Amino acid sequence: MAVIPAHNEAGRIGAAVAALRAQSRALGPIVVVADNCTDATADVARRAGARVVESVGNRHKKAGALNQVLEQVLDGLGDGDLVLVQDADTTLVPSFVASAVDAMATDVGAVGGIFYGEPGGGLLGVLQRIEFQRYAREIARRAYRADVLTGTATVFRVSTLRRIRQARLDGLIGGGTSYYSLASLTEDDEITKAVRTIGCRTVSPAGCRVVTEVMTTVPKLWHQRMRWQRGALENLRDYGWTRVTAPYFVRQILMGLSVLALGLYLVFTGWMLARGRPEFSPFWVAIGLVFVAEKVVTARGAGVRSQILAGTLVVELVYDLFQHAVYLRSLWDMARRREERWCAT
Repeated sequence: MAVIPAHNEAGRIGAAVAALRAQSRALGPIVVVADNCTDATADVARRAGARVVESVGNRHKKAGALNQVLEQVLDGLGDGDLVLVQDADTTLVPSFVASAVDAMATDVGAVGGIFYGEPGGGLLGVLQRIEFQRYAREIARRAYRADVLTGTATVFRVSTLRRIRQARLDGLIGGGTSYYSLASLTEDDEITKAVRTIGCRTVSPAGCRVVTEVMTTVPKLWHQRMRWQRGALENLRDYGWTRVTAPYFVRQILMGLSVLALGLYLVFTGWMLARGRPEFSPFWVAIGLVFVAEKVVTARGAGVRSQILAGTLVVELVYDLFQHAVYLRSLWDMARRREERWCAT
């Protein structure tokens, strides 16, 4: 079965349900959780062929809505059954369910999607599609291991969800007493760590592709990335250093080093230009050309326009600085214990 939490998604929920109904492998019931909606989300979902459950008194956003419906539906399912959880602003390729089921034939506890950006969004949309394309290449390079069970779409074995809930009840992991954590800004990142902490594998097969929304304004993108970054950092703080979280800690440290390296590079370049004596040795020119080639090649799946943009370097440099600003602001806010609020984008 599939579960779609939706808050005021009347414009998108129909396409999400239609994509599920078009899967090459039978899926079972599609349940849309209309969470505190003030628009026609519920009506559109029903017309598209989904069963609609409205959340009751939910104050915990997506995680709370999911917990409410999972409490209802999991009692009627066996440990070997599968549950797909996806965002309302996402559509799945027809092979998604079949690929996920095939992956579940091995000792896998959950299968995450590989997300790509939808068309549109102007320059910001192009930059996000390039970013998502590179992330997909990285997943393939890691033999399709899922480091994050993306909220865009993930398939869980029912037994995995039940073990997570029991681990929370037993105090082995935090976040409340249900399936999804109520204490995390990024419930998908947190539940990935929960799945791995109970000893289950996570994968993202090549056939599990999804197309999701891109942010169309800088403020929306800033808020989204702040939530992602703060959530990732806070989840690591809550879990602490373990065998599961060690690679995530290393990744955050490397990100910090990249911020430092880019900052030093810009300072050195500015100092050199200020002297009026820029030096371009053949060695550094060759290094620069290799860097440009890498940018262009890794953007290939996002289209020719994206590759041309990547080849200029300058626009992506500004985007990188934006990402680094998010990282530094997240660290600063955590140090000041400033609260970051979740809201739909």
